[in-house]
Amino acid sequence: MDYDIKKGNYKNLEGDGLKNMMEAAFGTVTVEGGSLISSYGAMTRIEVRLISKTSLDINTVTDRSASPELAGDTIKKWNEFLERVTGFNSKERRSRLQKKAKDGKL
Repeated sequence: MDYDIKKGNYKNLEGDGLKNMMEAAFGTVTVEGGSLISSYGAMTRIEVRLISKTSLDINTVTDRSASPELAGDTIKKWNEFLERVTGFNSKERRSRLQKKAKDGKL
């Protein structure tokens, strides 16, 4: 799924910035073919790739059998990570996705 990056936030992601943010949020990060790979809690795989100064491609695999407590902690950590890397809070990300869907860009 593509996530927009807030104008001016790209400077925080350049170089090892994105990798450092992932390590701070999720722990160990590996590099596979230009993508950063990690896992955390109920997310067994988190794959992040910087597409451009304005866009990230993020794919996740979630363990649906995870306990509600683990799932809740994972969602909290995930939202904190997304806010840090995109510069948009969850409400702003939702609005942007709804607009893209309405415009047929998804």
